[in-house]
Amino acid sequence: MTARRTRLIVALDTKDAAQARAWRIRTAASDGRPGADAVKLGLEFTYARGLDAVREVAGDRPLFLDLKLHDIPNTVASAIGSLAATRPAMLTIHASGGHAMIAAARAAVDDAFPVDARPILLAVTVLTSMDAEALHETGVSDTPRGQVVRLGALAMAAGADGLVCSSHEIAPLRDRLSDRPVLVVPGIRPAGAAAGDQKRIMTPAQASRAGADWIVVGRPITTAADPAAAAAAIAAELAG
Repeated sequence: MTARRTRLIVALDTKDAAQARAWRIRTAASDGRPGADAVKLGLEFTYARGLDAVREVAGDRPLFLDLKLHDIPNTVASAIGSLAATRPAMLTIHASGGHAMIAAARAAVDDAFPVDARPILLAVTVLTSMDAEALHETGVSDTPRGQVVRLGALAMAAGADGLVCSSHEIAPLRDRLSDRPVLVVPGIRPAGAAAGDQKRIMTPAQASRAGADWIVVGRPITTAADPAAAAAAIAAELAG
């Protein structure tokens, strides 16, 4: 396994464009202080403000556009073409959409984006808000770990560039797929932070040691008294 630097994505989870823009500006590295390497905008903001606002709020920061597309293959492919104008650095689909949907998403990314501007196509495995009981309620008898590895292998075989997984599934995914997938890990909570609605969590340093390429942190940064300082502290923790 190759050495990696784990990088920080700050989740701008709000419907308010001015608030999201302020968080984006405040959490950037500046004057020698470390900060977030990218920003995440998802369903909450996109549904409230639209794609033009997504592009404007992201500005010149790498954008993790987390819309978790999940539909029939043709619809997902068409949706990806519609998202090209936002110029995302990363884009999410659901791995549970199956091989044909993921392959259609891969083809759409390759068709809709210039070679030097193609986003990393990430397949979401099992949401970090789900534990074994919640997974079983959906009819899946396997453990979250087993389901994540199964979906991860499927997604990579179908053409995904990487996976979204909880920190607890990093090691088994690396064991199965080595360094090939880019692993983006939400459900990160600094030591002492409230877990909120997340079930399978780790600290930034723990996720980095486990082999995450990117971690996603929202409320522990954006609801902090000083979001800039909170982002800087997590970035410094990742730097070791």
